[in-house]
Amino acid sequence: LMFGSIFSTSLYILGSLGIFLFGMKVMSEGIQKVAGNRLRNILAYMTQNRFAGVFTGFITTCLVQSSSATTVMVVSFVNAGLLTLTQSIGVIMGANIGTTITGWLIAILGFKFKITAIALPAVGIGLPLIFSKTTKRKNLGEIFVGFGLLFLGLKFLKSSVPDIKNNPEVLEFLTSYTDLGIISVFIFIIVGVFLTIIVQSSSAAMTITLIMAFKGWIDFPTAAALVLGENIGTTITAYLASLGANYHAKRTARAHMIFNIVGVIWMLIVFRMFIPIIDYIIPGDPSNPENIPIHLSMFHTLFNVLNVVLLIW
Repeated sequence: LMFGSIFSTSLYILGSLGIFLFGMKVMSEGIQKVAGNRLRNILAYMTQNRFAGVFTGFITTCLVQSSSATTVMVVSFVNAGLLTLTQSIGVIMGANIGTTITGWLIAILGFKFKITAIALPAVGIGLPLIFSKTTKRKNLGEIFVGFGLLFLGLKFLKSSVPDIKNNPEVLEFLTSYTDLGIISVFIFIIVGVFLTIIVQSSSAAMTITLIMAFKGWIDFPTAAALVLGENIGTTITAYLASLGANYHAKRTARAHMIFNIVGVIWMLIVFRMFIPIIDYIIPGDPSNPENIPIHLSMFHTLFNVLNVVLLIW
C-alpha cells in the first residue's frame, strides 16, 4: 500500500508539473510569436552598450517569462552575427535578473491569492481565440491558455505535494542533510543543478523549491542553496543550444555559465551573512513556511542584481 501511494502521488506530481511546464511553454511561445520580429529589432537596437543590454535582457525575460528562451535567442543572434559577444553578455546578465520575476509572480499570486479564480477564465478567454482565423488572435489565445494552464498546474502541484504533517518520513530524509554546515549548502546546490537540468526550466525548478519550502519540507537557507544550484543548472540549456553553433555563440553560452558559477562562488563565501540580511529586509518570520516564498524571491532577485553589479565592469 505504501509503495502504491508513493507511486500515485509521484504520478500526480509529475502530471501537475506537466501542466505547469506545458502552460509555461505555450505562454512563452505565444509571447514570442506576438513579439517576434519586433523583439529582434528592439534587441539589436537596444544593446548598444552593456547597461542597455542588461535592461533589454531584463525586459525581454520578463515578457517571455523564460531566461532560457532569452539566452537561447541571444545565442542564435550571436551565431547570426546580429550581436557581438560583449553585447550578448549584457543581455544575459539582464535575463538573469528578469527570470527572478517569475519567482515573485508565483510567490505572490500563486501562494497569496486563490489563483484558480483567474486561471480557468484565462483558458476560457484564450480557447476561442486559438480557433480564430487570424494569426494575431491565435497567438493571443495561446498566451491566455498558457497563463491559465501555468497557474492551474501550480494549484495541482500545491495540492499533490504531500504535507509534512502527514509524511514526516520525507523530512527525515531531507533534514539528515541540512545541518552539515557549509557541506549541506554544497549538497543542495548540486541538487538544485540536477533539478533544473531534469525539468529544463529554472522557473519550474524555482516553483518546486517554493512549494517544498511552503509545505515546510526545507528551511529558508536550504531553499536558498537550491536556488543557487538552479542558477547554475539553467546555464546548461543555453550551453546545449550552443553546441551546434559557431564559436561566438559557444563563447556566449560559456560566458553565461562562468557568470552564474562565479556568482554562486562569492555567494557561498558570504552565505551565512547574506541570509539574515534578507530576513531583515522582508517582514515575516522565515521559520514559518508560509513566509518563505517571499523571502526566497527576494534572495533570488538580490543575488542576481548584486552579481550583475559586481561583474558588469
